[in-house]
Amino acid sequence: MAEPAGITLQTRLARGSFTLDVDLRLPARGTTVLFGPSGSGKSSLLRIAAGLEPAARGCVRIGGETWQDADSFLPPHRRALGVVFQHAALLPHLSVLDNLRYGWKRAGAATATLDAWIERLALSALLPRRPETLSGGERQRVALARALACEPRWLLLDEPLSALDAARRAEVLPFLETVRREAGLPILHVTHAIDEAVRLADHLVLLEDGRARACGPALEVLNRADLPLALREDAGVVLDATADARDAHGLVRLATAAGTLYAHGATLAAGTVLRVRIQARDVSLALSRHGDSSLLNLVPARLVALDPLPGGQVQARLEASGAPLLARISHRSVERLALQPGMMLWAQVKAVALLV
Repeated sequence: MAEPAGITLQTRLARGSFTLDVDLRLPARGTTVLFGPSGSGKSSLLRIAAGLEPAARGCVRIGGETWQDADSFLPPHRRALGVVFQHAALLPHLSVLDNLRYGWKRAGAATATLDAWIERLALSALLPRRPETLSGGERQRVALARALACEPRWLLLDEPLSALDAARRAEVLPFLETVRREAGLPILHVTHAIDEAVRLADHLVLLEDGRARACGPALEVLNRADLPLALREDAGVVLDATADARDAHGLVRLATAAGTLYAHGATLAAGTVLRVRIQARDVSLALSRHGDSSLLNLVPARLVALDPLPGGQVQARLEASGAPLLARISHRSVERLALQPGMMLWAQVKAVALLV
């Protein structure tokens, strides 16, 4: 079967001293995350995709259907879109069920679609309630179901978790993963939160000052050492992992390209596929393997490069069985260990974050 045509998002929008100018080709499946600092143009680009910025010039095309080009402009209500913003914007005088039915009826979508998203997003118990009785996380789940029940061709999520506290974000994230896994349509997700990007992205666009600094498969972009992501205080690498059985001490054993790692975390069935994040500040280096350390994650690695950082620090780029690792150490440690690119070392990983 031929792959479905992808998405073209080529646009230019000038507003005061800021200009958004991008030319993107996005995949027809999975979640594309637009990631970058505030003011980089993420939400403006999503609004252009939705048809909410008619002053923008360029081309918006999904599959074989053109929504905007030099000669045409399809208004927002004629674009087969589902959109969820920071705030759910539910109709306060309607119950949850009637909020869901409102857009669903107008779209003429199938009853089975509405029922399926009520079940997938665990909304059955909420159906008779009014929006003011719901938590922020519950309102966002309703907004997601409302958008998906209309059977859109493209789902746009504009920082859907940014207005939630940490507990509510943790509550909603698994439901966003359910949407990513089961919706079967392209998703454009805007965020400035790195944990959302590493957990949800199949494809990543890094925006900076209105330009696409990088665009590609998520792990490739997240692990590039030449991008601003590698200079953040929480810089690190993201690896695909497969969970094995827990050991006798309750640690999850993980098979990764870098080797076997152990982590604390939720109970995972053997064979569960997930992502793990290892921050540079949680990796130390040794010239030989130490058996008298409390650290369990000891990985042989080749030193690729040493990049100086402000404040007397150095970022060591490593390769472990072909997988990237970063370690943030002091200049003094570099001198004491006489580190040079090409050396074989032991990377001592103090913490592994499970992205589940």
